[in-house]
Amino acid sequence: MTSGAQIQVWAPRARRVRLRRVGDDGSTLDEREMTAGVGGWWGIDGELADGERYGFVIDDGDQLRPDPRSRRQPDGVHAASAVFDETAFTWTDRAWTGRQLAGGLIYELHVGTFTPAGTFDAAIERLDHLVDLGVTHVELLPVNAFNGQWNWGYDGVLWYAVHEGYGGPRGYQRFVDAAHARGLAVIQDVVYNHLGPSGNYLPEFGPYLREGSRNTWGDSIDLDQTAVREYIIENALMWLRDRHVDGLRLDAVHALHDDSRVHILKELAERVDALSAHEGRPLTLIAESDLNDPTLILPREAGGYGLTAQWSDDWHHAVHVALTGETSGYYADFAAPDAIEKVTDGGFFHDGTFSSFRDRVHGSPIPHEMAAWRLVTFAQDHDQIGNRATGDRLSQTLSDDRLAVAAVLTLTAPGTPMLFMGEEWGASTPWQFFTSHPEPELGRATAEGRIAEFARMGWDAAVVPDPQDPETFERSHLDWDELAIAHHGRLLDLYRRLAALRRELPELTEPGIREPSVHLVVPSDEPQRRAFRIDRGGLSILINLTSDDVAFDVAGEVLLATRETASTAERTTLLAESAAIIQR
Repeated sequence: MTSGAQIQVWAPRARRVRLRRVGDDGSTLDEREMTAGVGGWWGIDGELADGERYGFVIDDGDQLRPDPRSRRQPDGVHAASAVFDETAFTWTDRAWTGRQLAGGLIYELHVGTFTPAGTFDAAIERLDHLVDLGVTHVELLPVNAFNGQWNWGYDGVLWYAVHEGYGGPRGYQRFVDAAHARGLAVIQDVVYNHLGPSGNYLPEFGPYLREGSRNTWGDSIDLDQTAVREYIIENALMWLRDRHVDGLRLDAVHALHDDSRVHILKELAERVDALSAHEGRPLTLIAESDLNDPTLILPREAGGYGLTAQWSDDWHHAVHVALTGETSGYYADFAAPDAIEKVTDGGFFHDGTFSSFRDRVHGSPIPHEMAAWRLVTFAQDHDQIGNRATGDRLSQTLSDDRLAVAAVLTLTAPGTPMLFMGEEWGASTPWQFFTSHPEPELGRATAEGRIAEFARMGWDAAVVPDPQDPETFERSHLDWDELAIAHHGRLLDLYRRLAALRRELPELTEPGIREPSVHLVVPSDEPQRRAFRIDRGGLSILINLTSDDVAFDVAGEVLLATRETASTAERTTLLAESAAIIQR
């Protein structure tokens, strides 16, 4: 990193550090000794020009290592870093005042598979589609530098750099600027709980990882180290401040091992709130967590961390079971007759109740006063699709009528709804787990581990895609030509109408989490064969998942129906597998 007229790097484990400048071909131009300073920091006077390539040589070795705070890796994560001048870009968003999350509609996308080209510039060409859909916030899966050509993004090893294959940091700036020009906020998915398996040289510099402590993906980040905490927080501020991003989605925060007096999430929220006040625009922090712990989103004045929102897997699970009838694994508990009621009225299903999947009591209740929009709710997302054995979307198993019901449930939920790319037209393409590890052994281990994992769950190994096969990546690209097919177009029109209703009807963005009430109209031991009514103020959302017509004891103006309805002065009858919104 460059600070004023000095180049610095945190390397408390090093006995000696040299700064090496290299040419575009990797040849050494010069090499200079750095001086040890306070707290493990090494420095050398001087500055590097924009585009210059450099790296560090540790101890008496000869291997060049990229800068841990590198802003650009033009030749990949194993090669030299390049100086990137963030200020050289001419932003056109000076009038941008941001968007609050309340009342918003999030659209989650993966840059590499959103378009055939898989670049930021290609994604810009599709932003008008999102505007027409009614999206307010675009959420990008991780874009930081990883080894290989394609990846979900969760194997990043240089958090400050942007993957070159997408267009690098300059392409990223163009994307954010273009989104703001269309009134779209940008949320960036970031991963602070682990590092990828290839290209992670941070432990050579210092104690970035906690010895003897692992999570699902590898060694834990050592949050006892002040410099490591600052590495994370400054990275977050970089996205928000230097790259004009409007929010961050914090991946799997339950895997952050922090016993400090002030939790890293609370510290991060404090620093981001300070930046928000300075910038004069809302800055959003959304946590992914499996803890069902409202502490994350409680205000700091009430003893919480003060994050803006968190994902609600419980809402997804309840709706998934209602739509599909699938009850294996962690879905088992969500077949309960009150599952939809609990996640609609209270936010969490497991709020201090027994979880059969975990074999223990799980979760805590959300306070009555908590705003409903602080839970991000979704019927599909990258995990819930991509971590299925074949990466199948709901569109690959559900009828068009049932997909329409899913749309109504998603866009009338009390939380902040989120769509996964292509969901709005019922994309038929799968979204599978894909990697491109260049190292043969790592690639083989990844593929064999994935197949073995699903074989243990009873899947035929022959149907589980090889994540290293380039065809797995290619299959996962959206097919935009599907928009011209009639049944895809009808579903897209429904999503647009639902998004418009969310903007028009205050009942659909009412912040009170316990304002809705759910009535089970047709009970069944089969969760996918039930009918229920959700009341939100003067609106009723009628859901019929049975194979018969169902009469609901509610009447009024039909604002939207996925199939035909019949009304009397007291009742509204829905055809099988349909939904309607009634203004009483």
